[in-house]
Amino acid sequence: MCRNSWPTVFSKKQIAKILATLGLIVWLLLALIDISNIYQGSNNFFFGYSGLVPRGLLIIMFFLSLSFYHLEIGKSDITNINDLIWKIFVTGLIATIGSLITRYLLVVAQYKPALINKMLIFFIYDVNTGLLIIFLTSTFIVWKKLILYQKSKSLIRFWNTFEILLLLSLLLTFANYQPFDTIFNLILGLLVLLTIILSVNLKWVAYLNFKQKWKSILLIGLIMLYIWYYFVTISDLSNRFSLSLNLSENVTFLALFIFNILYAAFSILVLLFNLPTSSVFEQKLEEVINFQKLSQATNTKQDEEQICEILLESSISAVVASGAWLEIRKNNSVEKKVLYNKISEQRKNKIESDIKNHFKDKQVTPNPIQSSRKTQLTVDLRDEEFKSALILPLFVQDREYGELCLLKDLPDGFNKEMIEIIRSFVNQASISIENYQLIQEAIENERYKEELEIAKRVQGSLLPETLEKNSDFEMIAYSKAAAEVGGDYYDTYRISEDKIALIIGDVSGKGTSAAFHMSQMKGIFQSLSLLDLSVDEFIKKANKAVGNCLDKKSLITASYYIIDTNRKSIQFSRAGHCPTLYFNHQKNETKFFETNGLGLGILRNEKFDEYVEVYELNYAPGDIIFLYTDGITEAKNSKGMEFGYERLASHLEKYTLKPLEEIRDRLVKKIYDFCETQTPEDDFTIVLIKFN
Repeated sequence: MCRNSWPTVFSKKQIAKILATLGLIVWLLLALIDISNIYQGSNNFFFGYSGLVPRGLLIIMFFLSLSFYHLEIGKSDITNINDLIWKIFVTGLIATIGSLITRYLLVVAQYKPALINKMLIFFIYDVNTGLLIIFLTSTFIVWKKLILYQKSKSLIRFWNTFEILLLLSLLLTFANYQPFDTIFNLILGLLVLLTIILSVNLKWVAYLNFKQKWKSILLIGLIMLYIWYYFVTISDLSNRFSLSLNLSENVTFLALFIFNILYAAFSILVLLFNLPTSSVFEQKLEEVINFQKLSQATNTKQDEEQICEILLESSISAVVASGAWLEIRKNNSVEKKVLYNKISEQRKNKIESDIKNHFKDKQVTPNPIQSSRKTQLTVDLRDEEFKSALILPLFVQDREYGELCLLKDLPDGFNKEMIEIIRSFVNQASISIENYQLIQEAIENERYKEELEIAKRVQGSLLPETLEKNSDFEMIAYSKAAAEVGGDYYDTYRISEDKIALIIGDVSGKGTSAAFHMSQMKGIFQSLSLLDLSVDEFIKKANKAVGNCLDKKSLITASYYIIDTNRKSIQFSRAGHCPTLYFNHQKNETKFFETNGLGLGILRNEKFDEYVEVYELNYAPGDIIFLYTDGITEAKNSKGMEFGYERLASHLEKYTLKPLEEIRDRLVKKIYDFCETQTPEDDFTIVLIKFN
């Protein structure tokens, strides 16, 4: 269909109102004609209405309803699949309630005079016809959107054939063919065959989590009940009374019944079979692996061009692109290098020219990290081979370093999720290229100057500027590196409205190597947090990732926490890190939680899982969590005495009623006073959480 099929003088909302109004008028005309035909028969005079008029009005009403829902649902972006299913569930619920009310009127009709009785029966049938058309067309549009969630050429051909054949079948309404007629059976058979072929396209199921799948099963099950109820209702009314329009013998509506209920049945079956497995997890895991390749590219001595090749290959794999290129501008805008994949230089130049001169682009949500820079855009192409393009700029050190262009052989080939994935890859590639460039600059200078430059760039970008907070708690942190570059790491991630992930870690070693290992830990944390894993699964997968990234002589100690404000609980696991210090306000006491756990990277096999232990506790207002690295407890004074755990607990108990910032500042001052110096021997980090 043409994209701009509606006049631009009308807004989308105005067009929807016009279609709804016209549909109501057509339905009223249909009801009026049915009633007038009954009246004329009882009074022996004729208004001149042909049997073709109600059938024509039925077709018009069907088209108006289909156009309305195509505009309201078909043109909208899929942000939540369950929201789409919920829409037709609500539509079906309202329509079914309306139908049940009219069925009750049939009881009333038995006690009315014959003429009024017959008029009431026809009116009830017309009401059910209108409600049925609304429900079937809305369900049809939603199923279409789900079937075409991930399009292919063959799928589009099958769908277009099905849609055209379904619309052409409306012509049989005028011909008044009956079931078991050859043409009737042939068209219905073809539509049922295409329905079965289309019903196996359920790729959207893979993008639902366990909870969403159960919700979908429930909603679709109820939708099937609605569809079956309407089929029984229409068939019952048609068999009991002599009606002008018998939808139970209409091939189009029979095909719609079959299509809607078959796709619903297939959906429930696939959802049920997918409950024990998680194909999305596999996809996300592949994205994590690609993300890790980009994040550790610098550490594996990949140069800029090799990093760009990894970016290009990872991006093509993530969105199944039909072709792509990556243009690199190294030192200045004149010197360029282009990496090609499944596309020639001539075709690339032609597409670039078409994009600049002939096509309008539609803006995608700007990158929040680079909101002031050139935004990403998607473009529809009229090329013979490629029909849509996704273009993203690659920035390094506030300079446009290059441009990535991904191509697909389908229009609108890139959805929001694909764009977000590629955006993450581009951002990580930018960091890796920047790190590589920093390393090259550092090699050319003295060792001290190298660490100073890397410290200013890497350390500042890896630790978060702000931490998550809400009405349940406030959080504050402090970190100080012993050298120009530190290996301490902390970060937060909002998993959902009620769940916050928090990590604190300490990388073995100091200097530049610790900083790069810290950057890898950040990549692991951010990647795995997206998967909403349990605490123990996070630690296990983090250990595998660390084992693949770090050399065998390196390790990372860490503690991972999930704060659930809905359950008022904290779950955490320790991987060789310092014991968690917890202040219980009600009991007015502090406690160290010395749970088991090995550092990440010590055991690089399945035996590591045996040492993972999860602890859970419920928090209350006034409680405080004190997280830290061993640079605090092992800080020494001039006599060689360590600061230790007792001083730490004593300090926390002394200032628990103070504001969180004051507690932190007083502790930092106490450490410096104890060590009699402003330069610690080891990195130290503090993260404080106070519950309200």
